[in-house]
Amino acid sequence: MADITQARVLIMATDGFEQSELFRPREALMDAGVTVTLASPGSDPIQGMQHDTPGQTITPDATIEQVDAQDYDLLLLPGGVANPDTLRMRPEAVALVQAFASAGKPIAAICHAPWLLIEAGLVDGKRMTSWPSLRTDLANAGAEVVDEEVVIDGQFITSRMPDDIPAFSEAVLDRLRGGQGA
Repeated sequence: MADITQARVLIMATDGFEQSELFRPREALMDAGVTVTLASPGSDPIQGMQHDTPGQTITPDATIEQVDAQDYDLLLLPGGVANPDTLRMRPEAVALVQAFASAGKPIAAICHAPWLLIEAGLVDGKRMTSWPSLRTDLANAGAEVVDEEVVIDGQFITSRMPDDIPAFSEAVLDRLRGGQGA
């Protein structure tokens, strides 16, 4: 995609998302002219976290059941512990991740968000990173786990933690511009 202002990104999150991992990439995308949609299981505001402390809330633009992977160019999954742990137990959330993967569309996951990729059965044979406590889960699901700020393997972009957000956001923007994401 040459004109990034034509890009459409879907962010999927629910209560317990790590505040910086949703708001900062979202802001970077919007500043670049990307259309960003936030989907959640429901339409009520969702609660962000700053590590273990409640942070800001944000109102989703749509429910997960109202969105279609075909309408977006990339799926962005913020971390936080409760957010991906809750989403991976929701069949509609896992199905949406699988729909992006089946369509060959990029999926960017940071921190604890690779739990959703594991649940969707997408990590076997892939090179990925995550928050340290998920690395055994990734390895057990067949991923090659590395400790790098951004890891790109095909359609997947993964990062470890909030400190990696600048590199993560740039990789996402690069992919939307037609690059490989690095």
